[in-house]
Amino acid sequence: MKIAIFGKSIAPENEIYLQQLIQELLDNHVEVQDCLNRHDNLERDVDLLFSIGGDGTLLDAVPLVGDTGIPILGINMGRLGFISSVAKQEIPQAVQHILQGRYTTEARTLLEVISPKNVFGDVRFALNELNVIRNPEHSLLAIKVFVDDVYLNTYWGDGILLATPTGSTAYSLSAGGPILAPDSHCFVVTPIAAHNLTVRPIVIPDESTVRIQVEGREKKFVFSMDSHACALDTSVELVVRKAGFCINTVRMEGTDFFSTIRNKLSWGKDNRN
Repeated sequence: MKIAIFGKSIAPENEIYLQQLIQELLDNHVEVQDCLNRHDNLERDVDLLFSIGGDGTLLDAVPLVGDTGIPILGINMGRLGFISSVAKQEIPQAVQHILQGRYTTEARTLLEVISPKNVFGDVRFALNELNVIRNPEHSLLAIKVFVDDVYLNTYWGDGILLATPTGSTAYSLSAGGPILAPDSHCFVVTPIAAHNLTVRPIVIPDESTVRIQVEGREKKFVFSMDSHACALDTSVELVVRKAGFCINTVRMEGTDFFSTIRNKLSWGKDNRN
């Protein structure tokens, strides 16, 4: 078996866990490709990629994996970690489960920016979400959204999010959006600080093409896609759809999405239980 290890900056207190992971793999005669701190080309014969960090690190691993189909296992060195679901203390057990084939993979839908092209260079896919937000120093935006060329709404406020099921537990959740199971074939449009209190998040089919136009007094807005962000002119129309491939994430045997959100969000923790 061949496993690639990807990470960014590892905090000093977590270096011992990284060393433990590498030693566990070597002791089990696993070939390791080191992709730490750099975006090397991922070798095509890699069986899995271990993302070392938090959910943000796993998002940064998406362009590295691309459409290869190589599964990603997220080892959480941070705090909450929804998609980086393996705790650093569980590294020895996780390695053994991988070697014994005691895991499954989940296909995670991606968003693809069709227009404008090359806004972030070669990176045009998002695992979590795309968002259109106002510059903090500027006034509110008017954001017109079309779904398959049918007018949805004009959102007056700080911005909107277009989130995948994976991204539904990220920024969208904090903005009041619903949690979507990973295999839900849909996206969610979530307003950010809407100035009309009757405006609510809406779930749309993931086969839809979404067009976004920004209006208002301001000449620019902030466009972000997972960990990438830039300022765009309001004359720019965004066109987004589902990508033609998925990212495969690894889930350990004995775990499931619902137990993950129960534990991460402390559901059911009540003095009466």
